[in-house]
Amino acid sequence: MDETLKAHFDQTVKSHPIVLFMKGNALFPQCGFSARALQILQPLGPVHTVDVLADPLVRQGIKDYSNWPTIPQVYIHGKFVGGSDILAELAERDELQALVAAGGK
Repeated sequence: MDETLKAHFDQTVKSHPIVLFMKGNALFPQCGFSARALQILQPLGPVHTVDVLADPLVRQGIKDYSNWPTIPQVYIHGKFVGGSDILAELAERDELQALVAAGGK
């Protein structure tokens, strides 16, 4: 992976409590899974979104960065959490709120 792109991802995921790499944006999600992830995350606080469709390097790069093959991808306090299915499971078990509240500790 390109070091500049890796540094960009490091900076992005560490600069915001909740980061969602998604297809589309918060106003216009372009994939059902991305929309679902956004819907789950929004009640927890501000969600920084990155539209992977805007740049093919970002779209592939984030998959390499996380070693996770699909989009959307969620980072909470700089740590990779997973995609929309994992988010839904964590939310169902009331663990997602705790992850956000923990502040990365």
